[in-house]
Amino acid sequence: MRAAYIEQLGSPDVIRYGDLPTPEPGPTDVLVDVTAVSVNHVDTFVRSGAWRTPLAFPFVIGRDLTGTVAAVGAGVHRFRPGDRVWCNSLGHDGRQGAAAERVVVPVDRLYRLPEGADPYETVALAHPAATAYLGLFTHGRLRSGETVVVAGAAGNVGSALVVMAAAAGARVIATASARDAGYCRRIGADHVIDYRDPDVPARIREAAPAGVDLYFDTSGANDLETAVDLLAGRGRIVLLAGMGSRPVLPVGPLYLRDRSVLGFAISHATAGELAEAASAINRLVADGSLRPRAVERLHLSDAAEAHRRLEEGKVSGKVVLSTDARA
Repeated sequence: MRAAYIEQLGSPDVIRYGDLPTPEPGPTDVLVDVTAVSVNHVDTFVRSGAWRTPLAFPFVIGRDLTGTVAAVGAGVHRFRPGDRVWCNSLGHDGRQGAAAERVVVPVDRLYRLPEGADPYETVALAHPAATAYLGLFTHGRLRSGETVVVAGAAGNVGSALVVMAAAAGARVIATASARDAGYCRRIGADHVIDYRDPDVPARIREAAPAGVDLYFDTSGANDLETAVDLLAGRGRIVLLAGMGSRPVLPVGPLYLRDRSVLGFAISHATAGELAEAASAINRLVADGSLRPRAVERLHLSDAAEAHRRLEEGKVSGKVVLSTDARA
């Protein structure tokens, strides 16, 4: 089978495209004929070595896939050949990645593709939408009626945060560029603030005079001094980006009002947490609430170029790699 893989850590130039042996599923595994694979920032972190995780060379890159079940292990009863499926947790903790024509997926990390769902759009959503769900509910403990700030609301994770928070009955304050204001309102934001406004915190206070319950900065700038000051009592800041940021931590305002700052990485999510997120994602995909804003389709052989462009900030929306020769 053909795959995008590496034999050492490094720049995008270490990515190779060529033949590797087809993997064999174990008793609780599923062999999937891959349709599409998304490209995420975390994929570049693993490939470069910035994010250290056990891996064996040659290592197939990539986390997320959509495809069709080709074969199942003897202990698998939930899937059968021909089922349309997706996964978003390969390429980490010893698991080979998704960027190949055929991939083995542990059964507890595989989910059905909703009826009629587009495999390219769904794979583009897999990582950002699961990140948003875990941030809002598993770690952020969002409750209906709370106020959520999403900084960078027009991006991949940001837009998923807006959709999911609004669907859960939260009041959403979004920051985005002026040209994205209409889009943010359409997907569920109650207030949209131009991030270029000279006093964004003042605009947030006007929209939420009682304070903010949950705060996300998808850009990873993580200005905690400003964000903590915007929180209501027992408000939470959830960190999900900004590996290199080193913000000042305002300790007094945090503990005097029971406020908190917590971080998480989707790579540490349990299979059960990811399955819960997948169920929510499938519901929103099925009813049309959750869709990627822009998807660019390249061929699997373009994996190195996709990584290079992502690292250079030259990707708008999501890049999806197709195993189809016509991509």
